[in-house]
Amino acid sequence: MLHISTNVNSQLKSINQYDSFNVLDADDVQSTNDMLLKVLYRCNAIAGWTLLIAPDHAVNKTMLDSYGININKLLVLKQRDLINLEHTLDRALSNGNFAAVITWPGVLSQKQIEHRSLSCSKTALYCFKGATHLPMSKLAH
Repeated sequence: MLHISTNVNSQLKSINQYDSFNVLDADDVQSTNDMLLKVLYRCNAIAGWTLLIAPDHAVNKTMLDSYGININKLLVLKQRDLINLEHTLDRALSNGNFAAVITWPGVLSQKQIEHRSLSCSKTALYCFKGATHLPMSKLAH
């Protein structure tokens, strides 16, 4: 298992587990991948589920296991399977079962991100900006 807890806090200074809204800006595939795994690692330590809304093949079980992320607390929804993204986000943010909701780059428009920043929720929302995509692999489930 890869140990990352020693440097997570220093590399994620702009991400606070107590902030309800976080916009993440990753420059490329590798930085998006690294930041996603660090956010998942941090969220894994919080009570509650983590919801990841992502395209097909965004993460795989081996990658999550190598970072010590408990996949039993992670729910991955494929973007293509969502009928109403905004309804799904609003429900996840308001029902109290999720510690965090993470959206993939390109899942939300700038307007949707701004609208979510106005909502009051105890669930942390992490929105990646941009159109970066991870290499293809099998989903965590």
